[in-house]
Amino acid sequence: MTETLNTRRRVGATDLFLPPFGLGTGPLGNLYSVIPDSLASATLESAWRSGVRFYDTAAWYGRGLSELRLGAFLRSKDRREYVLITKVGRTLRRPRDPGSFDRSPWAGGLGFEAVFDYSYDGVMRSYEQALQRLGIPDVDGLTIHDLDHDFHGAAFESHRTTLLKGGMRAVGELKRAGEIKAVGCGFNTTDAMESLLDEIDIDYALVAHPYTLLEQSALRAGMPQCLARNVSVIVGAPFASGILATGSGASATYAYRTAPPVIQDRVRRIEAVCATHRVSLPSVALQFPLAHPAVVSVLAGAVKANEVEANAGHMGAKIPVSLWSDLKAEGLIDADAPVPQS
Repeated sequence: MTETLNTRRRVGATDLFLPPFGLGTGPLGNLYSVIPDSLASATLESAWRSGVRFYDTAAWYGRGLSELRLGAFLRSKDRREYVLITKVGRTLRRPRDPGSFDRSPWAGGLGFEAVFDYSYDGVMRSYEQALQRLGIPDVDGLTIHDLDHDFHGAAFESHRTTLLKGGMRAVGELKRAGEIKAVGCGFNTTDAMESLLDEIDIDYALVAHPYTLLEQSALRAGMPQCLARNVSVIVGAPFASGILATGSGASATYAYRTAPPVIQDRVRRIEAVCATHRVSLPSVALQFPLAHPAVVSVLAGAVKANEVEANAGHMGAKIPVSLWSDLKAEGLIDADAPVPQS
């Protein structure tokens, strides 16, 4: 891996250029545990010192808490130095009974109810709310958030229609007005990529689990659509929500749940190959997606300062080409998956 954290790749045909590595701030919304403000601040300081200049957040992360914390940190930085992306599709409102409001699935976060709204007015409201929480008057990109069957079930078609008739007009207007540089959409499944990519006009796809070291289902369905349409890909869950950072074990998580036996076994086999080549699992997990020609960046979350420092270091780790050959030979990654060459 010869790229540094400051080497930037162009997003689609836009004027937005992204570093190969960014910080995902979902964990700073108290995802798994309650994180003190002081710890969140220290983590963000560590990211900046490590050279991280790309930050991704969302209203959903801690029900506004992630945006508040990230904005408080970035307001002291030169706006020209960093890239900031947030998401639209949810608005926050006061719950009927704040005293008894259930903040799950967040361990903490703020006491606001999140409401899906992909309409023109809803997207504009979501955008304005985000700017106010951040305390920063502009963002570089807006991502349509969580529009897939896993979240909406029977309501999916209604939400998709609402987005196509209203929400996409809103983000398009913001881009044409120069308020944002790029429009994206988040995808948690390959099915979501296939069903939406040809219907919406976007510059980037924020892809979670369909393209990681553990799963490459998007390689043949989804990623080819992105290449054909000049839609750049940001890989948003290179650690598969945990296990590729922590390694296998009883406490390992996959797709935000306890990792099942079949995933544990696959990761143990990947770990064995990494050990043979004396390379860390997180280094392999972070660098693998960037070899795909559609991918411009990977986003990794962190809770503690040493975690983000370690992740930045993994980006520069030297990985022998033979490791990728061994992973393919053992059927641990797709035989046709592009891999780093240095």
